[in-house]
Amino acid sequence: MSGKRLRLARQRRAMGMTQEKLAAAVGLGTDRSTIYRWESGEITPPARKQPRLARALGVSPTQLIDLLTPEADPKMPPSRERVGHALRNPSSTDPVTVESLWQEVRGLDERYDRMPSTSLLADTGQALGQIGFLARNGGDGASQRDLFAAEATAATLMGQLVWDASQRRDHRTARQYFEQATAAAREIDSPTAEGHALLRTSYLALYGERDPVEGLRLTEQTAEVTRSASNVLTGLAQLHSAEAHAMLGDTRRCESALAAAECSFGGVRATDGASHLFSENQFDRLAGSCYLFLGDHRRAQRILGSAAQAMTRQSKSRAIVLGNLSLAHLHQRDLDAAAASLHDAIDVLQATRGGGGLNIVSDAVRKLRRWRGEPVVQDIYDRLFSLMTTA
Repeated sequence: MSGKRLRLARQRRAMGMTQEKLAAAVGLGTDRSTIYRWESGEITPPARKQPRLARALGVSPTQLIDLLTPEADPKMPPSRERVGHALRNPSSTDPVTVESLWQEVRGLDERYDRMPSTSLLADTGQALGQIGFLARNGGDGASQRDLFAAEATAATLMGQLVWDASQRRDHRTARQYFEQATAAAREIDSPTAEGHALLRTSYLALYGERDPVEGLRLTEQTAEVTRSASNVLTGLAQLHSAEAHAMLGDTRRCESALAAAECSFGGVRATDGASHLFSENQFDRLAGSCYLFLGDHRRAQRILGSAAQAMTRQSKSRAIVLGNLSLAHLHQRDLDAAAASLHDAIDVLQATRGGGGLNIVSDAVRKLRRWRGEPVVQDIYDRLFSLMTTA
């Protein structure tokens, strides 16, 4: 269930374009009906098409995110009043109330990768509480199903935010939210929502607890759950399985999992329920990390460098790539290149405060000790200290 993207339609008309003309400008198999579905809110433009869509509409990637945020119908009562009324009278919960809550969750989710997690925690926690209450106390069958779907999305986001805000230390609370998301997904038999929550749980094992065996078990479980429902999630699970194998030093199984992921991504369609989680540089981001774990630092550098160049938006995932790229340079004793990547990573972290990126950058900075007398290293120390003290 989705709200209309009125701003997207207005920008298209302001550019003097029909839906047919915009579809032709975007290309990649886009037709008029696809544009209609984007504007009506039925589906979200996949990540691989968003740069072309932004160029066709004459907007920046950040401005496009605002255009893709659903806008409330002006004829509807204010959403907060409607939700407040439903919370006082759960039996009055209707599709419009559910849509208001969905719009809020989607907006928070879309801002996750480019904003500090601490700035989203309060609003996400409130939305999750409201959705969970109404899912169990109000609405008819259809509304209740949509509420459980919204709860799964909100609880998964809340787990991400808590873990990120704790600099990836609070595994227990994050896992509780992911378990809540999994339970909500199972209430409505949604393998896509369940798979997303399971995949996020695997991150706790892989990158928080540094337990590649448990991480591998969870990524393989994710792929099994999503295999017939989402090529995006199946491919992501296979990518992280590859990274688990790399952590264990198993090159053959790592590369087999990478090949399986590439095959899954080749089958991604715009109708995939997890299409918003997919980006064209995803494969390189994880493949580069795999080869870093496997000790093939030159190959890791080449792949991660390509991924970093393709990621123009300041995002938490870009900070992770730049942090890993600096590690690849350091393993080859290229101090200047490592420092340049670290400066770029810190630029991103100043805007996003991403826990994963900060952890990797901190690891890289610890490896700079052998060069601590170099001015370029002191500059990195000063910037990281400033970042940590203002967090």
